[in-house]
Amino acid sequence: MSNGLIFDLDGTLVDSLRGIATSLNLALADLGKHTHTAEAVRRFIGNGARELVTKSLGPGATEEEIASLEAAFKIHYAANWAAGTDIYPGVPEMLKRQSEAGHRLAVLSNKPHDFTVEIVRHLFPDIAFASVLGQRAEVPRKPDPAGALEIAAALGLAPAACVMIGDSTIDVETGSRAGMYTVAVTWGYHDTGALLGERPDVVVDSIDELERMLP
Repeated sequence: MSNGLIFDLDGTLVDSLRGIATSLNLALADLGKHTHTAEAVRRFIGNGARELVTKSLGPGATEEEIASLEAAFKIHYAANWAAGTDIYPGVPEMLKRQSEAGHRLAVLSNKPHDFTVEIVRHLFPDIAFASVLGQRAEVPRKPDPAGALEIAAALGLAPAACVMIGDSTIDVETGSRAGMYTVAVTWGYHDTGALLGERPDVVVDSIDELERMLP
């Protein structure tokens, strides 16, 4: 039986921390704000660009500051993501094998939609993703299951025939709320203990283990 494999992007298929941290710090510097280490930025990733910049500003930030920083971040990210984003080793080969096995592939990210589509097209030109969705204004972001359910419908599959694969508790919660099988990967940006606490169906530490554990 073929399954729908829905992958998170940042921290799951690609290591985008350098590009995000560089762009965020350039935007913060533009506005005269305190910058952050890459390790600190790692903890901000997962809830989309607005949450990223809000967390970087800290408590007490105004709506005007948040909006200005988000706009500046997007400008810098457009210029810097390519030099600061790397595919995790073994990912393209894994995706190709799963596609050849008859599984439908998709990406669901809280990264802005235009960036998500651009990055996937640029880094995975030979992979036939059936659906690629980033954060859109009209759709609630993960962990709301709306995007995951939209992908399942686009694939022509019941949610129970889909697998949500990601590195964060947000991904696990999204899959669970959508009625999907959930796989948490430990090579990304989020704490393994927190992942276990969300009770995914499977936790994997490598690409090889991921392929062995896929239903």
